[in-house]
Amino acid sequence: MPLRLYDTFTRSVRDFQPLHPPVVGLYSCGPTVYDYAHIGNLRTYLFTDLLRRTLLFNGYAVKHVMNITDVGHLVSDADTGEDKMETGQRRTGRSAWEMAEEYTQAFQADLRRLHVLEPAIWCRATAHIAEQIAFIADLETKGFTYRTSDGIYFDTSRLLGYGRLARLDVAGLQAGARVELGEKRHVTDFALWKFSPSDRKRQMEWDSPWGVGFPGWHIECSAMSAKYLGTFFDIHSGGEDHIAVHHTNEIAQTQARYGTRLANFWLHGYFLQMEDVRMSKSAGDFVRLQTLIDRGYDPIAYRFSCLGAHYRARLNFTWRGLDGAATALNRLRAQVYAWGEAGAIDEAYADRFAAQLNDDLNLPRAVAVMWDLVKSDLPDSAKKATLLQFDRVLGLGLAEWRPVETIVPAEVLILVQRRQQARAARQWPLADELRGQISAAGYEIEDTPQGPHIQRAGAGELSR
Repeated sequence: MPLRLYDTFTRSVRDFQPLHPPVVGLYSCGPTVYDYAHIGNLRTYLFTDLLRRTLLFNGYAVKHVMNITDVGHLVSDADTGEDKMETGQRRTGRSAWEMAEEYTQAFQADLRRLHVLEPAIWCRATAHIAEQIAFIADLETKGFTYRTSDGIYFDTSRLLGYGRLARLDVAGLQAGARVELGEKRHVTDFALWKFSPSDRKRQMEWDSPWGVGFPGWHIECSAMSAKYLGTFFDIHSGGEDHIAVHHTNEIAQTQARYGTRLANFWLHGYFLQMEDVRMSKSAGDFVRLQTLIDRGYDPIAYRFSCLGAHYRARLNFTWRGLDGAATALNRLRAQVYAWGEAGAIDEAYADRFAAQLNDDLNLPRAVAVMWDLVKSDLPDSAKKATLLQFDRVLGLGLAEWRPVETIVPAEVLILVQRRQQARAARQWPLADELRGQISAAGYEIEDTPQGPHIQRAGAGELSR
């Protein structure tokens, strides 16, 4: 089955073919590094990782570029308020440069803990100021900009079809605008370059043809993606919150300068919610990956839990759901390990898995195929080989996992031995009672052809 992906720009699922096979150019919007990433943010990067792994699974080479926004992202999408980096600097008491480095490293560490493949290129906004200035200057030459007292703005009225990505009703927005436009000509116009305040010096500011200041948020991605991937590349990914403003404006800038929509496919991952409310840093109650680790969860259990929902469906996070994912993951790991050596891949199951995967990354159905394989009557060696093939996309690290031997108290081992004797004598009520006593002691027991396996409750650490 050919790979088919949902393109937000056309609002359709289309066959994917690289523009320059076998290489796929993939640009992903990275974090604004004024704070730690929360698990809602990380769901978007897990989606991008699954996309990249699917492309690799289909035999493509992937040139993956991800930006780090370390300047220019204002508190309001309407280009008002201060730079989030300045806000974060006051909160932490550190310089904006130090803070950006700290949160960048923390973000990259989170990705490693989640088995997210590292991009081929990391690009920081502050390292590409020259490219952004050149982009704005070209837009100015083409007549798409105007100057106000606080910056250089893009005139969206000059661009036919502005807002197509988000299906914006531009006329309606303009007529019903309830925001203070200030010197902006249209509600949809956006900042390309912001001037530094006259009464204080910013930590991050640069000289430009228009005066000392800093770039707008949207210009960085247009400039950096074009530098590394060209003016029309294969896929641009990000979160659903980027559709209406950030990605819409990236496309506008690129159409104005180059006459393209920047990417052939625009893919968007949807929100993680907690109790049906979108997780947000501004709310101050977000959950970090480190929060999960501090509560005893393996980060890969969170990755596994995200496989249960399609990337274009919102996922509601609950601790109970994470508990279930952790238990299922531990049992899967133990089962794969118990299968021994891998043999030949079962092509029928491999084809079923690929068909679901290539149907717009339908991971929930692909995972269902995985569980069918686990429960099948195929030889263990074939099941292991096939499942490890699946894991090239799932990213669970099943081939590398090893059980940690659990030191089981003598009294628990005695209960296990008595239960085995009861089972051999077909004394099922007694066997069930002894299982309950083992559970009350904090251990789980799993019956396998190789004998009983004992683990601490919820741990996935096995002993015989």
